[in-house]
Amino acid sequence: MFIHANLSPDTVNTVDKALCCAKTAIDKNAERTVILDLTKLSCFTDYFVICSGTSDRQIQAITNSVEETLINKKISPLAIEGYTDGRWVLLDYGDVVMHIFQDNLRDYYDLETLWTKATKIRIPVEFYRSSISTETLRL
Repeated sequence: MFIHANLSPDTVNTVDKALCCAKTAIDKNAERTVILDLTKLSCFTDYFVICSGTSDRQIQAITNSVEETLINKKISPLAIEGYTDGRWVLLDYGDVVMHIFQDNLRDYYDLETLWTKATKIRIPVEFYRSSISTETLRL
């Protein structure tokens, strides 16, 4: 089941934060980007944003870009794990946790199957066309 988040300019919510993370990752050519809604399944976070990069450098670039984008919106991560190795980076924003994997580790840990009961949030097709700026995603 998919849902589409409301991106109205007056809405400041967790879904918008997750979508901002996804858009920023997509802008850095992240692959297989998904957002899982864990609000009814988890007590430690509301959303997972999961994506893949092809190299440690790309994973670090995605991480840097997401962190910078959210810091510009006055949102700092609670923790960042795995950055130095660049194989699996976890960005913890409390209500949103982002996982940036190399494909082999993503397939090995298979978070999408582990959280198979989670609803997938539909990522707008415009995100893949680079026609929308993260500035339009108001947080």
